[in-house]
Amino acid sequence: MTDDPSSEPGLAEPWTHQFLAHLATDRGASVYTQRNYRQALTEFLRWHHNERAAMPAWEKLERDDFRGFVRFLGRNRLSRAAMQLRFSALRTFYQFLIRRGAAQASPIKNLSLPKLERRLPKFLTRDQMEALLIAPFELLKNSKVKKAGRPVSQVAALRDVAVLETIYSCGLRVSEVCGLRADDIDWGGQTVRVRGKGKKERHVPVGKPALMAIQDYWNTFKQPPVGASPVFLAETRKPAPLRPLQLSRRLKKYLALAGLDPGLTPHKLRHSYATHLLDAGADLRSVQELLGHAHLVTTQVYTHVTTERLKKAYDAAHPRA
Repeated sequence: MTDDPSSEPGLAEPWTHQFLAHLATDRGASVYTQRNYRQALTEFLRWHHNERAAMPAWEKLERDDFRGFVRFLGRNRLSRAAMQLRFSALRTFYQFLIRRGAAQASPIKNLSLPKLERRLPKFLTRDQMEALLIAPFELLKNSKVKKAGRPVSQVAALRDVAVLETIYSCGLRVSEVCGLRADDIDWGGQTVRVRGKGKKERHVPVGKPALMAIQDYWNTFKQPPVGASPVFLAETRKPAPLRPLQLSRRLKKYLALAGLDPGLTPHKLRHSYATHLLDAGADLRSVQELLGHAHLVTTQVYTHVTTERLKKAYDAAHPRA
């Protein structure tokens, strides 16, 4: 079953097709956002088609229609987070329809949804982060000793150390680090230009260890990358940027080697970056800008992490806790 509502038999709907094209071109949404929004719209179209035997007339839908969709998602045991994601896509879709004159108002506005359970983001401690940052070199050393299996290339080890150092030094998303270009690095000013969500650019500081790691990696090239060339290359015959999926797969190996949970995603390195900054006294607004969050509330979840740690320290140390 396809996830493209415009191509599935019986689900041809022009506005969703235009919206998905708008996400990819005008808004420059990530592949993950495009995939999630496509899935959400397709699911709603299928539900509406099964319930009403017709495609939705978006301008005529009412809040009760979407309450029915909420009940459907609940019956299918969809998590609260997944339900919120579906309606985030639908809200953005209605904003698109209103701007195009295809709807007068959004029937989803102020629609009550099951509240999310508060889950604190996972992060690595400083010691765990240190162990992870040297894991590519450990893997390289082990492969030379064992001399079994596919050999690990020194270039790949240098690249992966540089990638991990850059993510942790700058708090980048996986898509952002894979999209870095040579001219994004200001070596003298020690900053990196980052292309974030929605084509928004920001400049973030980058530490000397990360710059040194990148330089060590580039020293393996006959000619270092310049201009729009990718900072981090995939191991392919033709020069191509490292892809997020490749990075995620390699990270699992390094996490296991460092004695950490291989199920942790690259995004947890970004969580670690934010948590360590706040622990060291950075203010919330600065961390918001560094992370490229549009809203402060997105960043505030990290304050709960540091607060929980302070509470544990208090409970363990204070005689009257």
